[in-house]
Amino acid sequence: MLRAFVLALALAFALPVAAQAQTPDLGAVLSENAEEIAKPSRRSVGPVIEALVASGAPGVAEFLARWQEREVYQRESDGRFVYIEDGRMVGVADGADLGAAPEDGLDQIRPNGGVRREIAGALVQFQLSAPDPAERRAALDAISSDMARDQIAPLEASIPGEELAALKARKTRLLDMLTARFGSDTEARTAAIARMSSGVSVELRGVLNQILEVEEGRGATLPPDANLARLRVPGSDLGIEAAYAELVKADLAPAPQSAEDLRQALAAHIEGGSVGGLPLARLSDPEARRAAYDALAAEGRVAPFVGPAEMMAAVEAHVFYALYEEPDAAVTTAAAEALAAVETRVALSEAVDISLDALSLASIYFLAAIGLAVTFGVMGVINMAHGEFIMMGAYTGYVVQQVIPDYTVSILVALPLAFAVTFAAGVAMERLVIRWLYHRPLETLLATFGISIALQQLAKNIFGTQARPFTAPDWLAGSMVISDVISISYIRIAIFVLGLLFLGLLLFILNRTRLGLEVRAVTQNPRMAASMGINPGRINMLTFGLGSGIAGIAGVAIGLYAQVTSEMGANYIVQSFMTVVVGGVGNVWGTLAGATLIGFFQKGIEWFNPSNTLAAQTYMILFIILFIQVRPRGIVALKGRAAGQ
Repeated sequence: MLRAFVLALALAFALPVAAQAQTPDLGAVLSENAEEIAKPSRRSVGPVIEALVASGAPGVAEFLARWQEREVYQRESDGRFVYIEDGRMVGVADGADLGAAPEDGLDQIRPNGGVRREIAGALVQFQLSAPDPAERRAALDAISSDMARDQIAPLEASIPGEELAALKARKTRLLDMLTARFGSDTEARTAAIARMSSGVSVELRGVLNQILEVEEGRGATLPPDANLARLRVPGSDLGIEAAYAELVKADLAPAPQSAEDLRQALAAHIEGGSVGGLPLARLSDPEARRAAYDALAAEGRVAPFVGPAEMMAAVEAHVFYALYEEPDAAVTTAAAEALAAVETRVALSEAVDISLDALSLASIYFLAAIGLAVTFGVMGVINMAHGEFIMMGAYTGYVVQQVIPDYTVSILVALPLAFAVTFAAGVAMERLVIRWLYHRPLETLLATFGISIALQQLAKNIFGTQARPFTAPDWLAGSMVISDVISISYIRIAIFVLGLLFLGLLLFILNRTRLGLEVRAVTQNPRMAASMGINPGRINMLTFGLGSGIAGIAGVAIGLYAQVTSEMGANYIVQSFMTVVVGGVGNVWGTLAGATLIGFFQKGIEWFNPSNTLAAQTYMILFIILFIQVRPRGIVALKGRAAGQ
């Protein structure tokens, strides 16, 4: 009975002691590595970090983070590591309050840049499973920017517990990249590479290119067991002189002699008025100099002469090659196939991205030109002030935004207000100027050009010469990112949708309303329309106002991403006229076709020459001139009597 009691008592004391021994102790690890922690170096800090991580003690992640940020201090009296919080010392190991921080007696631990990078690498595994998604995202960014073999295990361990689908997908992609580059198993590496071939990201292509990095070499034969990338053929892949220079640099061939080298060698061996058995008088002949040098070389007094024939013979006697730095041929083969598939997908994605850009540009040109198409087609008026109506619409949006600070509401108000303002301006211009100049195209052109200059100057007087901010709402900020290659801004999507809405609205007005019927009648035959009771003057006024109002709405849309200045309309007047002429005068579908053709053609030229947009516009104008020679009435020409006017 007594024996059982003693045994139970011993177990009662032993169990807490054993549990305490198994509990990770950060203080013990810090004490064992105090000297290295206090004065760390990049070469020796690795074992300390490994010991801290392996301990699994609470507070290791916080200590590493504070150590990296130089927020750890060592007390000189007992060597204890502490933090300073609100002017008081807090124990690193146990969090105990150690009193007020003294002015002296504390040494700040200052790890250098190399040590801090080592600590940052260790922190990643803690951050990968941190509760805050921002910390996990930052850890993935750190891995992506500096990939290393030792990141595979912690990244793989963090994937099953990841709750956010986007972060889990990114972790999986990063794990594939790390496995492809640093994995120890060939089968696992090739499987990871195969999964990577379905992506197009820049970092993915970077990993594949790193696997396929090559080192150029040369020698009498190929190195044994070399992972050959390609043979470099002298005369094709590299020049003969460049190939021989590689041999000289690798000490596989003697350096060639220049004419100056030959002269100095002969001068150094003049003996009794001759060199190599030839008198000095004969050395003016290049062949004699060569013979004298060969004689000296035969005696071993100078290096053998290296001429074109000797260089060719030396090059032909050696092999020039490029070897993969990755020794595993199966891995490089898989990487090459994957990179080819990725580059094909990237090329297709770039084509889609350019098409989206071209479509958005076409929608901008369509919005800018549709009003001009209506006035030009119905009235035959060359309105050079059309760009200024676009400018007036943009300034209307700016003024509304100064009154209504809510960007969404201000745009909803600005769109109809810009239409009203420019509609009224267009009606006033038609009644005061245009109506007196019908069937006089030269005078109309000069008059509207003068009005455009006057409107620009008026805008400068009111708003100044500086660009005015017209800000898009937050829901139009940024871009829709489909992939690393394909993206389009939300503003351009909105302009495209607005263009579709106005296309539908204009078709409805022209085809389903009385005004549209009268407009089409005046377009086809003004005299017959007048005889049927239609007032051509009223229709011309309303049509000009409608075209000007649409230009004002286009100005609001364009002002959301372009600079709102007094000259902004001049940037679109040429494209608007080209759109109308190429598409077909007086036809809405023609204007749409013209805008699409010009938008895609301009983006195509810019893709071939992205650094020179002026050249792209020049080539576009030349193309349009040639196009008009083939189809002078445009893509969609008017039919009936109007076609002959």
